[in-house]
Amino acid sequence: MSADQPSEPTPAATAPRKPDPICAVVARTRHEMIHAELLDAARRNVLLAEVRLDYLAKAPDFARLLAEKPLPLLATVRRRTDGGRFKGTEDQRRALLRQAIASGFDWVDLEEDIIASVPRYGKTKRIISYHNFKEVPVDLHALYKRMHEADADLIKIACMPQQIEDVMRVLELLRFARKPTIAMCMGEMGAPSRLLQCVLGAPFTYAGLNPERLPAPGMFTVGQLQNIYAVRRLNKETRIFGVVGDPIGHSLSPIVHNIGMRKLGINGLYLPFLVPEGKLGTFLASHSLLKIQGLSVTLPHKEAACHQAVEHDSLVEQTRSANTLIRTDRGYRATNTDQPAILESLVASLPKATDGTPGTLLQRVALVLGAGGVARSVVHALVRAGAIVTVTNRTEEKAHKLAAEMSCRHVDWGLRQTILTEIVVNCTACGMYPEVDESPIHPSVFRPGMVVMDTIYNPENTMMIKEARSRGASVVTGLDMFIRQAAGQFRVFNGVEPPIDLMRQVAKNALTPITVRQTVSPENELTAPEVQAAPAQRHGDAG
Repeated sequence: MSADQPSEPTPAATAPRKPDPICAVVARTRHEMIHAELLDAARRNVLLAEVRLDYLAKAPDFARLLAEKPLPLLATVRRRTDGGRFKGTEDQRRALLRQAIASGFDWVDLEEDIIASVPRYGKTKRIISYHNFKEVPVDLHALYKRMHEADADLIKIACMPQQIEDVMRVLELLRFARKPTIAMCMGEMGAPSRLLQCVLGAPFTYAGLNPERLPAPGMFTVGQLQNIYAVRRLNKETRIFGVVGDPIGHSLSPIVHNIGMRKLGINGLYLPFLVPEGKLGTFLASHSLLKIQGLSVTLPHKEAACHQAVEHDSLVEQTRSANTLIRTDRGYRATNTDQPAILESLVASLPKATDGTPGTLLQRVALVLGAGGVARSVVHALVRAGAIVTVTNRTEEKAHKLAAEMSCRHVDWGLRQTILTEIVVNCTACGMYPEVDESPIHPSVFRPGMVVMDTIYNPENTMMIKEARSRGASVVTGLDMFIRQAAGQFRVFNGVEPPIDLMRQVAKNALTPITVRQTVSPENELTAPEVQAAPAQRHGDAG
């Protein structure tokens, strides 16, 4: 079962529960499909559903739409300038809104510039809305004040951020809310605000039912909000965590951390924050209101994280690279869980000593392919463990620089197959989707007794891993390293042991196109939800 499918309650979970604070957006061209999605929304136990009348191919049949409605309905007729699809005149659009009100919709969405021209009628509640797909307006607070003064029951503001600090400009409106307010940003940069607003007091958030038909950029699905982010649990006591990087959209970190916290009953929310290169300091300063408790740090911010932190552990001091920031009274403390994860993964694959003790990397000969941020952590970990390391990279200058910094050897990329080695670690993107049939090294290099590690975790079984395994080598996948470093972050974030087996399972589920059945507890809690497969990532690039 995917994260976008509704949970099936067990017989023990028959007592009705409060609807989840979600408005499911139904944007279909035919009446029968609208009806089907409304039934789906009701099964998912959401608070209400928005019917996007501007999507209909024909004039709406209100008697048909409202017959035996399974949940409260919101009528919206969005004009093209606000991201909608209505093709008629403005007078026709307003007439359609009045018809929707008279027909008995529970809610109606009215833009801030027209609400005064549409009188209140009957029991229909009114949302005053403002959408800006270009920017966050300079006069945002003045706009919000005007919207407060209008005859409306709820305020909705949705804008497209152009820079990272724009997101908090919108979210900060919730501090001044005297009416129920939805305040969020669109696009990938704005996506976290769709959940953060619920922590800050918004009554609900919007979501799509089908991941293939999301009517707004950055919108989550109902399944994601329920099964991954547990939106119904969010409140002002929820502790905020996240991963910062660019790109960030397909990181597995939100899945494993959120499911892990939920399993242990921790009131936390872990989000993917898109932060452009050079903007980590701006992000931390502008988002200080959220009091983010911990951040996973991925490319391109691992060095910047060291500069932003007021405290550093010994590994960070040595490598000048951090993959974790932890909030303290003075600021953020930087640490690094990559290196322990690398060492744990490699040592676990080494043959045990004759006395049964774990193997050691001391004096082992290792070849590292690549010279980027991931390779740097790998080389440093191997050198600290006493391995004899050789670095190779397509750009020889980078390999030479890394080797000189770590006091190890480097070799020309064209000669990498000639190195007699016991350990091979791939830190390049070779073998990553869509080039899944490629390998960074010829299979003739592999032999029994060798350890081969790939830092790519999607696909988990890369061509290099498959070839090494077929030739008798011990293999370490990028997923193993990813889960170990995520578990290390979970410990420092929450102060408890993580449910590693569950975290590994949900990560594996996320990487496979095969659908499996979801397990649901009597409390309707997911124990190992399947999530949609994401495009391939290398561990160091995915957080």
